[in-house]
Amino acid sequence: MCIENEEYPNCETVKKIVEVGGLTKTQLIQKLQQNSIMMNELGEKLITDDKFTTSDTKYSLLTVELTVGKLGFPDGATTRQIFERASELDLELCPLELGPHLRLVYLDQPEANTENPIQQHRAPVGSITIASEILTEDEDFPKGFYLRRINGVLWLRGYRADHLHVWNPNDHFIFSQTNKTLKD
Repeated sequence: MCIENEEYPNCETVKKIVEVGGLTKTQLIQKLQQNSIMMNELGEKLITDDKFTTSDTKYSLLTVELTVGKLGFPDGATTRQIFERASELDLELCPLELGPHLRLVYLDQPEANTENPIQQHRAPVGSITIASEILTEDEDFPKGFYLRRINGVLWLRGYRADHLHVWNPNDHFIFSQTNKTLKD
């Protein structure tokens, strides 16, 4: 367990090696459907858009999951601040296609606490946001994916957040670790 004030890299993190690529967009969508993974409207919009691309080549990434607070923001931070701090700590944004691949292998995600009411304009409790390049500044277009498990159902969901949105210090993000891309 991390001591309350410990920050990355001196705190415990969740690390995973995830294989990415090697599937077309159509194959990736089919695998999600075959595994009963649900998507919200924003997730579907993101994965079917021409801006969402997949790699022909399989490769592995070492991912690091941590909270906004563990990045040094006890009062929360904007997306830009989070991404800049992560970069300073040798963490990188993930390729957008990591979202569906990670959802396919992260099958034991803990159940979200559905007793807490959903707060508008906040990441849902139990969700994990994948830090990835924002494809467009269009406020109506999804900014990326997050993972969630609700009542035993696995979700790959898209989200929107403008540049003023402040993430909660307890919100979870996944980055890839710089110089830790593992070639097959």
